[in-house]
Amino acid sequence: MTYLSSSLCALPLLGLLAACSGTGSDYVPLTDGAPAPGFEVDLAACQEVARQKSLVDAETREDALIGATIGALAGLADEDGSGLGGALVGGAVGGTAGALERHDDRAEIVTACMKGRGHAVVG
Repeated sequence: MTYLSSSLCALPLLGLLAACSGTGSDYVPLTDGAPAPGFEVDLAACQEVARQKSLVDAETREDALIGATIGALAGLADEDGSGLGGALVGGAVGGTAGALERHDDRAEIVTACMKGRGHAVVG
């Protein structure tokens, strides 16, 4: 795979990462029964707390670095011997995977916050 085609493969992954910037914190947990009074106000407050969890943090950077390393090694083992394209794709894949994990963390923050405010929410 050439450097240019490897770089082009990484673009959709970077687009996915950018599209996820508000997700997770916008999660609305299911309620066990009718929502209690104040649900919407508490939900907005809990979503704001979740937004404070960055999608790109030390763990995301570590995931990107691991992906770049694996991609570079795979690229060096390839016929053309270029690890740069593999590093780009691997870094994008690793970073995207890390950001998606932070997305799940944000949803869990919303759920825990709502439970902490006395709402009967399910996952």
